[in-house]
Amino acid sequence: MDVLDRIKGQVEGNPVVLYMKGTPQFPQCGFSSRAAAALNDCGVKFAYVNVLADPEIFENLPRYADWPTFPQLYINGELVGGCDITLEMHQSGDLKKMTAEAAGNRPAEEQG
Repeated sequence: MDVLDRIKGQVEGNPVVLYMKGTPQFPQCGFSSRAAAALNDCGVKFAYVNVLADPEIFENLPRYADWPTFPQLYINGELVGGCDITLEMHQSGDLKKMTAEAAGNRPAEEQG
């Protein structure tokens, strides 16, 4: 499968997905750490892809949505943005609203 098709499947197959360096439990950069923390604070389950563990995605994700840096947050198949935009949306309350709507308004502990 082509790497751009894999990315498309991940983006469209998960209501909320964060492409990051490392994992939410062990982030490998400050920007990824802050973006994952903002999502965790919203209380909604989200998927993540460790771009450091997949060189093909690391090299090609910037071409997918024409966004050059990591992390990249996608909600309902659309690029939301990177760390700065994620944190601004978190502070305004928009991130919690968008992630809850994408997840069907179910808190993380109730998702299967």
